[in-house]
Amino acid sequence: MEQHVSITSLLIVVTMAFLTPIILHRLKLNFIPVVVAEIIMGLILGKSGFNIVHEDMWLSTLSTLGFIFLMFLSGLEIDFSAFTGGKKREILPNGKKEPNSFAVSSIIFGGIFVLSLGLSYLFVLAGFIDNAFLMTLIISTISLGVVVPTLKEAHLMKTVIGQIILLIAVIADLATMILLAVFVSIYEPNHENTWLLLVLFAAGIILYFLGKMFKSRTFVETLSTGTVQIGTRAVFTLIIVLVGLSETVGAENILGAFLAGVLVSLLSPNQELVHKLDSFGYGFLIPIFFVMVGVELDIWSLLSEKKLLLLIPLLLIGLLVSKLIPVYLLKIWYDTKTVISSVFLLTSTLSLVIAAATIGERIGVITEQMKGTLILVAVITSILTPIVFKKLFPKETVVHKKIPVSFLGANQITLPVSRELKSGLYDPVLYHPKIEKAEKPVNNSLFEIEDIADYSLDTIEDTRVFQSEVVVISTGNEELNARLAIAAKEKGVPRVIVRIEQPELEKNLRDHQVEVFSSFMSTKALLRAMIESPNVINILTNQDTGLYEIVMKNEEYEGMSLRRFPFTGDVIIVRIFRGNDSIVPHGDTELQMFDRLIVTGSKEYVDELKRELEFSENAKSFY
Repeated sequence: MEQHVSITSLLIVVTMAFLTPIILHRLKLNFIPVVVAEIIMGLILGKSGFNIVHEDMWLSTLSTLGFIFLMFLSGLEIDFSAFTGGKKREILPNGKKEPNSFAVSSIIFGGIFVLSLGLSYLFVLAGFIDNAFLMTLIISTISLGVVVPTLKEAHLMKTVIGQIILLIAVIADLATMILLAVFVSIYEPNHENTWLLLVLFAAGIILYFLGKMFKSRTFVETLSTGTVQIGTRAVFTLIIVLVGLSETVGAENILGAFLAGVLVSLLSPNQELVHKLDSFGYGFLIPIFFVMVGVELDIWSLLSEKKLLLLIPLLLIGLLVSKLIPVYLLKIWYDTKTVISSVFLLTSTLSLVIAAATIGERIGVITEQMKGTLILVAVITSILTPIVFKKLFPKETVVHKKIPVSFLGANQITLPVSRELKSGLYDPVLYHPKIEKAEKPVNNSLFEIEDIADYSLDTIEDTRVFQSEVVVISTGNEELNARLAIAAKEKGVPRVIVRIEQPELEKNLRDHQVEVFSSFMSTKALLRAMIESPNVINILTNQDTGLYEIVMKNEEYEGMSLRRFPFTGDVIIVRIFRGNDSIVPHGDTELQMFDRLIVTGSKEYVDELKRELEFSENAKSFY
């Protein structure tokens, strides 16, 4: 009978975790983060609702694993390339020089932490809580899990303000996680060996160098496909080793998981591996954890205590004030609406508050009711702050943003292509090693060529290449092309196109999601097409009525049928690619996010449609 009950509860939780995103989508509630919706589902199923789910061995184990994996992915989300200060500072639209992102973010978080400490003592003096250390961590932490998707959705990740917001959240996440470990080592009963935390971090350093050496071995690539998946196995081994070591030295298991995520991030994993880990975590374990957070919350007991009821609005105000004063430093460079909207987004808090509250309740620093109150406040911020951010972020007159394209290597292929792109939707820049005037094959006045010392990674990192949407690599050295292409992908460039003639190099690059072209294959394919389908070639090469691909990224048109689509330009949608499916469009076909539309028509109208579909209202408003 006990086994039957546990299976029933597990079945209900897993089913609701599956249905939650579907319900959000159907009810057009996409402004609510999925993890928050899962907590709400748990509230309905658990103590605050129908009380049909009860924690048992199955759910307790899977929930703990979900928490561990959530902390791992939180560490993995930290992009340490953001800490480098080599990026050139440019002029903002208001005429001011953009700030140093890392310096400003560090100063702002320092201010947030000092204010959080002061506010914590006020809460202690008011009698809401006894431990100022724990309350400081709760007020100063910021949820990367809310900040990152909100910035991505608004297409702000590569902007200066987006990088500053992201860096503040990253520093807060990193600092509060380390301080949480220190908190446990100080306040946990019968725990006096704080110095043992150094053993954990020393082990992390050793494992980092082992991982770096392991990653460079040639056999790793061979074992990374099929049923072996050595990279995934290595990651899970790292998590278990550090979680086990973390518990051995008396720290929380989530610290080991977080450290494992940080190490994997430092090792710059390929995006395919990151996608697999995200899919496993957010597709299975993490939803169970968040549903169980809601199941265990007893809202009615919180509402029955007037003191805790009063704490909710006061803590929300404290979270806002702790961010408002330090973040107002950005007023030097940005308008008031931008600054205030940034404050609200940085007020979001979730995972680390749940971690801190759970640990605080377990070691007896706070009561179970206080734990529930803190988690409830975190849920409220996660729902409200992204909505307020989107509403407040300034909506200026749209200035048509051109897509930055970087060419590495100036030659007979890249020179004319960059010149043709210049007059359209793209902003191409050619990078080429500096040569003597007598050797220059082209007139620089006809092409925008930036001289660089060489094609080394350090030199390229000092340019805007890795901040481009598209990078085309066509130097005279194919091995160099391949190395630069993989490096660009690891730096997060969305599209990398590389010239490769050797088939053995081509397969490896395609495994890294790099697009490959070669002169031989292009010429052969073109000649065959001219023989077999001359009219198709005319369409492809015609400057006025060619074929173009447009990616649907504007959420305003999601779910809209083509019959109701308001665009009136001279463009015909020929085909829609959705995942692996190829769709012949008709009037009732509904547009979905990230559909790839193949269209034909005049370039002027195609560019207009591209701007309309590839930039959401939030993205347009920024530019």
